[in-house]
Amino acid sequence: MKSYRRRDILRTSAAFAATGFTLGLTGCATGVSMYPDTILLNGRFTTLDRAQPNPEAVAITDGRFSAVGDAKDILAGKGPQTKVIDLGGRRAIPGLIDSHTHVIRGGLNYNMELRWDGVPTLADAMAMLKRQADVTPPPHWVRVVGGFTEHQFAEKRLPTLDEINAAAPDTPVFILHLYDRALLNGAALRAVGYDKNTPNPPGGEIQRDGAGNPTGLLLAKPNALILYATLAKGPKLPLEQQVNSTRHFMNELNRLGITSVIDAGGGFQNYPDDYNVIEQLHAKGEMTVRIAYNLFTQKKGEEVADFTRWTNMVKPGQGDDLYRVNGAGEMLVFSAADFEDFREPRPDLDAGMEGELERVVRLLAEKQFPWRLHATYDETIDRALDVFEKVHRDTPIDKLHWFFDHAETVSDRNIDRIAALGGGIAVQHRMAFQGEYFIDRYGAKAAEATPPIKKMLAAGVPVGAGTDATRVASYNPWVSLSWLVTGKTVGGTRLYPPANRMDRVEALRLWTQSNTWFSREQGKKGRIAVGELADLAVLSADYLTVAEDEIAHLTSVLTLLGGKIVHGAGDFGAFAPKLPEITPNWSPVKLFGGYQDRANPGLQKVAAAGCGCASLCNVHGHDHARAWTNGVPVSSRSEFWGALGCGCWAV
Repeated sequence: MKSYRRRDILRTSAAFAATGFTLGLTGCATGVSMYPDTILLNGRFTTLDRAQPNPEAVAITDGRFSAVGDAKDILAGKGPQTKVIDLGGRRAIPGLIDSHTHVIRGGLNYNMELRWDGVPTLADAMAMLKRQADVTPPPHWVRVVGGFTEHQFAEKRLPTLDEINAAAPDTPVFILHLYDRALLNGAALRAVGYDKNTPNPPGGEIQRDGAGNPTGLLLAKPNALILYATLAKGPKLPLEQQVNSTRHFMNELNRLGITSVIDAGGGFQNYPDDYNVIEQLHAKGEMTVRIAYNLFTQKKGEEVADFTRWTNMVKPGQGDDLYRVNGAGEMLVFSAADFEDFREPRPDLDAGMEGELERVVRLLAEKQFPWRLHATYDETIDRALDVFEKVHRDTPIDKLHWFFDHAETVSDRNIDRIAALGGGIAVQHRMAFQGEYFIDRYGAKAAEATPPIKKMLAAGVPVGAGTDATRVASYNPWVSLSWLVTGKTVGGTRLYPPANRMDRVEALRLWTQSNTWFSREQGKKGRIAVGELADLAVLSADYLTVAEDEIAHLTSVLTLLGGKIVHGAGDFGAFAPKLPEITPNWSPVKLFGGYQDRANPGLQKVAAAGCGCASLCNVHGHDHARAWTNGVPVSSRSEFWGALGCGCWAV
């Protein structure tokens, strides 16, 4: 590194000093190798570092970026063991950070969930369901748990219960659509024991036929507890398969360029019991995604007890750069939870919400324990801010990095109140999946700033982006980035005028550097900059120049976490680390993969190769995957389906 230019040495020295390293004038760091471990060159680097926006090459040493600049200078520092990777002119970006997801819970179930994320037609989705039902052994279910919306399908509808029962007459099927409904076939109703004597739970409805028997449709009215409680009745994977499932879920996130997440907890995810799997992986050095986790209260009426216990067990920031405590939430008290089912009217919160929330927030403020709070509607945010301001007068909270999640309808007034209290807002692309329902209820004009991101940024509020995967929106970050840039739902409806859309670099910053505020890791990651963690994704196509409608189809072909390659594909496939075989053998992930991108026919070939049907489709024959790789003619659906109609799902 003696041959680096003096400015590179000085920048490196300052960066390492800030992160606990010491660097001498010769370029030798205490605990840091003399030579880079890896050099990346011939890439188009979007660093998000204004001091070095367009470098020619990047060096990585001991898990951090050690030089960013001219290729000639960086290559001069190459050692005998340095690995040099030619990126072939591809776009490289900082590793993506999801500021709101449920990866710990999602990982436990990933291998036994059939993903309809990205599937372009209902016929394709039903063909997948039928094929999966044929290979799923009892007592297991076919589960389609979130990540899709009926609006993404060419048919613009969900399957009927009759269609589901025809496709899977004997294997239990549970389909969760957003937070509004679940569809169960007859076998699933028998498995959960719902009959004419089963009462409706508060805030939920078991739809019944004329004789009073459940039809299989469960509705949130607007409380989604009936949906979660029913899903929880299904079989779980054994521990060793949960470990396998979590590893493959993290690998799927790496495939999409994600290197860090903030886990928002979740119902039926109790600390510390339900964190055993991720802690095993952490102890074994098998995590490929950095996780900062929040603690989510589990039982109404016991919220203060939960947070008293947890704040005595752990401290914010406890852990390391791979796995650490982030704070409390997104559920702080059950009485403060609003439900984002836009098919239903906005729920009114309990009159006693403020008192219950104040007790928890005072406890957290006194313990200097940051929090996040789920809040869809401005009315919820307004009442919560009354509580936060009251607590702030006694115990300042403006340095805690507390924040609201979602905030689709937050008002200008409450944006200013959040800014005054030092809070932030984490936004997610839920409107990309529910925008049509919002328009139906509140009108297109009201949907134009849901959420008003540009106003948040103008007010100086920290804003970060995420998905809220996996039970509503997809975990695919590129669907979110597409939504931010285009303002469109996954069904193609344009929600936002230009004034509330992001340019591509702004949107990328919300998915990288900006999200570090929400885990209090500013300056540690989120950019390709000297001294920061070497988390990076090399993309399948150039994010900055592809057509807008192609953004959602991007993936990573090379993903690095702390300088270690955790995913490789295409030209970089040889670099891909070996993963254990997917278990169980009947896993939908093994048969179909994860996110189903019709722009990547390789995923669909798995389904076509596994076809064991006895008859062929009127249009597609046995090549059921063909529709996935073609655009759907919007002018004539009959031209797509053919004169006799498509029967793929029914074979």
